[in-house]
Amino acid sequence: MNPLELNTKREQIQEEALELIKVNKRIGCAISMGVGKTYIGLKHMDWYLKEQNSDARFLVVAPKKSIFTSWFEDMDKFGLSYLKDRVVVTTYLSLHKQSFNYDVVYLDECHSLLNSHELWLTAYNSRIIGLTGTPPREHRSIKGMMVNKFCPIKFNYFTDEAVEDSILNDYRITVHSVNLCRLNTHQVKVKGNSWNTSEYDNYQYWVKRVNESSNPSQEQFNRIGRMRTLMDYRSKEEYAKKLLKTIQGKCIIFCNTQDQADRLCNYVYYSGHPLSEQNLQMFKDGKINVLSCVLQLNEGVNIPDLQHAIILHSYGNERKAAQRIGRLLRLNPDEVASVHILMFHETVDATWVRSALQDFDRTKITYK
Repeated sequence: MNPLELNTKREQIQEEALELIKVNKRIGCAISMGVGKTYIGLKHMDWYLKEQNSDARFLVVAPKKSIFTSWFEDMDKFGLSYLKDRVVVTTYLSLHKQSFNYDVVYLDECHSLLNSHELWLTAYNSRIIGLTGTPPREHRSIKGMMVNKFCPIKFNYFTDEAVEDSILNDYRITVHSVNLCRLNTHQVKVKGNSWNTSEYDNYQYWVKRVNESSNPSQEQFNRIGRMRTLMDYRSKEEYAKKLLKTIQGKCIIFCNTQDQADRLCNYVYYSGHPLSEQNLQMFKDGKINVLSCVLQLNEGVNIPDLQHAIILHSYGNERKAAQRIGRLLRLNPDEVASVHILMFHETVDATWVRSALQDFDRTKITYK
């Protein structure tokens, strides 16, 4: 597909979504990353001001303040800068502080809705538009029920459809099974005391604690403890170092902690690091080929020519997996991105990984 056909297909999808939004007072659109969710929202604002109310005011809600940057940058990019005076932004956390004096509310990443937002949204009587690349999978979950109530998904266009239409480049996912270390190299610290045990024995300890939990609250506490200790094990780090030696081209490493990011790469990106923005810019410019990061690159950051990724933990969350893999789907349509996910063998990690990848094309996933 040549560039003209590519743009035409993207514009066709955007126009289909926009036309549906125009005729629905409350609607959600599940649209793959890279197709232009923000642009669709801005075009709706433009139409609404010109065709419905020239004095309209809009509220954009998002989980993070950093997301608003792309909204205002896209206003300039697409010749819609005049919208800036009409738009107010707020995070989901601060939604309850807003007045109801808006013609349209745009819920960016609407899968972030919680019960705590219900009171405000119920009192608000005008248009609501939800935008997401990863709609709630479970309709009976809190997020699923909130989306169905306030911005029911009526338009779907998912990642593999965008890949098939050559709007996004193709990808391959390799899941690497990593054994827990049986040597006493894992340090445990409890109330000022410390000792060494193996990753394998430590994991069995946490499995036992989960299984022997006396109530749901205790079980949840133990499950969190098990997850955190899995994230601390070093075996994946050692595997990642070996894997990096086989990779040529630009590669990003998604780490669990800042310490882990520091150990895996000389160039890091995470909150509080004084060189984060400088390192990210060098990575974008191609001056460095490897960057390790912690969470913050999930949303709102596009990196040119990013070909490879190593993901050390999936959390069993398809949304986090999609956001991270999405960083690699901005190549030329004829290129193929390579995603490496590390999974601890015969642990709950295997369940998490399979859950995280449930919405991806199984023919593009290989388990090693």
